[in-house]
Amino acid sequence: MMEIDIQLLDTPLDVARCTGFVANDEAGAINVFVGTVRRQTQGKPVIRLEFEAYEPMAIAEMRKIAEAIGQRWPALKVSFHHRTGTLQIGEVAVVIAVATPHRKASFEACEYAIDTLKQTVPIWKKEVFEDGEVWVAAHP
Repeated sequence: MMEIDIQLLDTPLDVARCTGFVANDEAGAINVFVGTVRRQTQGKPVIRLEFEAYEPMAIAEMRKIAEAIGQRWPALKVSFHHRTGTLQIGEVAVVIAVATPHRKASFEACEYAIDTLKQTVPIWKKEVFEDGEVWVAAHP
């Protein structure tokens, strides 16, 4: 049975904690996606990001994604952590770690996880600029 670690946190994310959770002697591959706050969006300087979430639904949707990974790929463990609150440039906003027996499955599952998160999980991002701010979906 696949193990799942889902966290929605208002404190800094720990990439090592996520990779440590998915470590497994049966896994030949661990793929990790780390999304960080970048300095600019579409050429416009970003001061900070602010994330809000509808927590019960966000956690439930993240769990659905992890369970779908277990149905589509031979995943052994999945760790899914996302930040809420105010994040500065360079801070980690999301970590997804997937352990599978072989590398191709871990790459595919990790990409599926971040793409689906951006489509279905109720987490909203506000980009704050020097001349204003804008709420956007958590899409690139």
